[in-house]
Amino acid sequence: MRRLVRAACAAVVAAAVTAAVTAGAPGAAADPAADGFTIEDERITESSGLAPSRAHPGVYWTHNDSDDGPYVYAIDGRTGETVATVTLAGVSPRDVEAVSVGPDGDVYVGDIGDNFGGRWPEVWIYRFAEPEKLSDQAVEATRHTVRYADGPRDAESLAVHPVTGRVYIVSKHRDGGALYAGPDELPASGAATFTRAADIGLWATDAAFSPDGTRLAVRGYFGGTMYAWEDGRPRELGRLTVPVQRQGESVTFTPDGRTLLYGTEGERSPVQPMPLTEEQLPESAREEKPDQTGGDEAGEGADGAAGDREPDAAGDDRDGDGGGEGSTLGFVLALVAGAAVLLALRRSKRRGGGDA
Repeated sequence: MRRLVRAACAAVVAAAVTAAVTAGAPGAAADPAADGFTIEDERITESSGLAPSRAHPGVYWTHNDSDDGPYVYAIDGRTGETVATVTLAGVSPRDVEAVSVGPDGDVYVGDIGDNFGGRWPEVWIYRFAEPEKLSDQAVEATRHTVRYADGPRDAESLAVHPVTGRVYIVSKHRDGGALYAGPDELPASGAATFTRAADIGLWATDAAFSPDGTRLAVRGYFGGTMYAWEDGRPRELGRLTVPVQRQGESVTFTPDGRTLLYGTEGERSPVQPMPLTEEQLPESAREEKPDQTGGDEAGEGADGAAGDREPDAAGDDRDGDGGGEGSTLGFVLALVAGAAVLLALRRSKRRGGGDA
């Protein structure tokens, strides 16, 4: 009987410990920013671009519009706090409007705005490698000169394709802008000529590729459009649901491709999530099948970004601990109840005259 009691108690304890560890471990959660966040840094009052880090999951890059200086900010997508300020050494920006992270791990900052509607004969893209460690620091950035094949124009949208690394710009015009494609690789010297590739019927303020490169989202102040990306060209899929914001300036995908994040200018500006469904989901997200045990069957997308965090396929709470406390409490109660039952059995056996 003693052996039976000890074995039963050990089993109950093991189950409770396993439950506690499981509850405390990271859940099969989406990116922490999938619930949205507020940019808390009082220096960031004109957030104009947004892009998820590849090197640091859960971190998003942003920047102010013109007149701020050569600064790019790394924001914690869970808290909205700035975790690093990167200064682009030797850069004097004119009108920074967009940011994107390429498959090479470089951050591309688009100094592509032109409030005069096409006065500047050339604009610039600044490019630097994501820092291995997030801390306030100055970095050397490569400056790429950009010219348009059909003449100067205003733009606020820049997106780097996550598979090919090709850079695209969407111009901003009241009669509808256009998608401009850069060369296969940005030249180290001289100007990169961007050529018109497709019409975009929006007063576009930002654009972003999905992590697998199969979708292109373009937003404006009051609306947006989702495109399928096929053979290097966009095919319209339908209108996007864009939240009402003070001055909507940015859009990006979460690393799992399932949610669009929309940002706006203003103090303590909110970054608002809009989950995608059906045809607007990227191909890698559409192919994922929930694992009823809470795992992830699909793995990474085409560029690996979607594999940074497991999708919330089993219905777990997104912050990873929504069901942990209740699960742990349940097993603790089970442990107490089991111990009480076993103790009663042991006492009953003793009264009956010995131990087996």
